[in-house]
Amino acid sequence: MTPVSAHPRQVLLDAQAAVPVLPVCDHYSGVEQRMRKSLQLQQEMAQEFGHCVFDVTLDCEDGAPVGAERAHAELVARLALQAAPGARVAARVHTVDHPAFVADVDTIAGQAGQRLCHLMVPKVESVDDVLRAERALDAAGARQLPLHVLIESSAAVHRAFEIAAHPRVQSLSFGLMDFVSAHGGAIPASAMGSDGQFEHPLVVRAKLEIAAACHAHGKVPSHCVVTEFNDADALQAAATRAARQFGYTRMWSIHPAQIRPILAAFAPAAQEVSQAARILAAAQAAQWAPISDGGVLHDRASYRYYWQVLERAHQTGQALPPAAQVWFSDAATMAPSA
Repeated sequence: MTPVSAHPRQVLLDAQAAVPVLPVCDHYSGVEQRMRKSLQLQQEMAQEFGHCVFDVTLDCEDGAPVGAERAHAELVARLALQAAPGARVAARVHTVDHPAFVADVDTIAGQAGQRLCHLMVPKVESVDDVLRAERALDAAGARQLPLHVLIESSAAVHRAFEIAAHPRVQSLSFGLMDFVSAHGGAIPASAMGSDGQFEHPLVVRAKLEIAAACHAHGKVPSHCVVTEFNDADALQAAATRAARQFGYTRMWSIHPAQIRPILAAFAPAAQEVSQAARILAAAQAAQWAPISDGGVLHDRASYRYYWQVLERAHQTGQALPPAAQVWFSDAATMAPSA
């Protein structure tokens, strides 16, 4: 019999327990001053919310000056090592076929692998690219480091399920602008905008394939950037559609002003958080047997959904009802399995 005190994650997720719980926002910066400011902002918001609410990915692909790739990689490694305790810092390296790729991985993962939460590899086309990245990480002594991959072409979309199935891959991101430009003008520039990217059939298909592949294999689908970073309403609308209609549980930020709107868009409504806490408290008291709430039957299938609501509320810095707060204390989340 399952103990009444068993943690919901232990009881409910069973086969899904390996699905990573990641912050809903992944913030990218590649210029030294902006990288330092991003890490400082991460620390400030972690103090505000009580835990880290967004990742900082230090960018070597678009951030590194041409010809100074090694120096930039060394800078990224230093910044990762200097990050505050509890910081979630990642790095985006060059593509696996770029001359700087191996040196990127050797320098960053070799020097600061223990401080990184993951390594992002752009323009992944197949599982072979994942295997090349995995071998490079292993050679650098970072066997524990997960891989995040960026899907940016129709061929990669076609192989998204195979890529997502690889055990080292933790998340798939959609690279909108490269995807559009890879079509030789067949997709109009409007499809790169905050509205058009949710309307053009080829872009919509790519987004849905990536999200479906991730959910099929217990990985995290990460939505592309919104380039209109001065338009808060456009960002909020795009993030909300990505979360509510396209199945994404994470999104890129390219400007500090985008972080809070992304958190808000991916957060569940306060009423749903209260409902989830009430239902799960009653379920725990019933030793996770079926219960009735307001005349509606609930069992482990719906309990699992409501637990995911609470996890998302916690990830996005939402206030949790007292009944749910105990499940997110350090002691509770580190409790052994029942």
